[in-house]
Amino acid sequence: MASSLDIKRRIRSINSTRKITKAMEMVSAAKMRRAVSSVLGIRPYAHAAWSVLTNLAMAFENSELGLLQVREVKSVLMIAVTSNRGLCGSFNTQVAKKIKEEILHPDKLKINRIGKKKIESKIKDEDLKIDFITIGKKGEGMVKKMQKEIVAAFEDGGNFSTIADVKPLSKIVIEDYLAKKYDKVVVIYTDFVSAVSQQTRIRQVLPISKIDLEKQIAEIDILAKEYGLDEPVVSYKVEPSPEEVLEFIIPRLIEMQLFHAVLESQASEQSARMMAMRNATDAAGEMSEDLTLAYNQIRQGKITQEIAEISAGRAALE
Repeated sequence: MASSLDIKRRIRSINSTRKITKAMEMVSAAKMRRAVSSVLGIRPYAHAAWSVLTNLAMAFENSELGLLQVREVKSVLMIAVTSNRGLCGSFNTQVAKKIKEEILHPDKLKINRIGKKKIESKIKDEDLKIDFITIGKKGEGMVKKMQKEIVAAFEDGGNFSTIADVKPLSKIVIEDYLAKKYDKVVVIYTDFVSAVSQQTRIRQVLPISKIDLEKQIAEIDILAKEYGLDEPVVSYKVEPSPEEVLEFIIPRLIEMQLFHAVLESQASEQSARMMAMRNATDAAGEMSEDLTLAYNQIRQGKITQEIAEISAGRAALE
């Protein structure tokens, strides 16, 4: 059994840890509020942008524009959005789990669709090439453990605050797709639902998938109908020509799609870290209380023993 001195040391150590976790919880809460504010601010714009992208994909699905071409899937580029640091609960673990599921069971990865057009790859699972772009150090580490090739690694993903920060990422994605290095591009990220709930999702970025975009739009807000989601497909009058307009607007909308995924992950990361630190603080408080009770019991036992010894000595003298 531990001595009272050992228990006292443990109580001091746990209380010090509790102060640290409490401070980290408060910092994460402040960062979460900023991240959530950014996400909520961009959602209406992202919703409108993706509605336009959905309608363009439907209206020009037979276009020869490279970003709208649907090819048989032989190679996939997967963008994994994670954090730079740990201490955020299962945030990164869930992303790793989702990646492993897609690698082991690539049935959905082998399907390419745009509008009504759908191509299912007949290539064997083991022959399907899957490369990665990682955002965050944790993602880079987990992909290396899986022994997959990393095309590019962005370690400062947690600091992406403007759409200009995403342009190097979108440039790699668009150029590699146009060069036919990859037949499909997907992003795995964590969607912010609430402070206590985050969901890991996978989205098709290229070729532009009407089905995937409609799912994304519907999940942005429960009140999606207020944004006109149920409106019929818009008929566009395009000038100077559809090709010139598409070549300009689609890369911008893809940037928005990637930027929104990063912001959602940032909000989810800070929420997960805040809850993890809160749980750690509560657990430290409970441990401190239990040890304090044990310390007081030992101390009381010693006092009782000393009183009994004094009483016995006095009785012996009488």
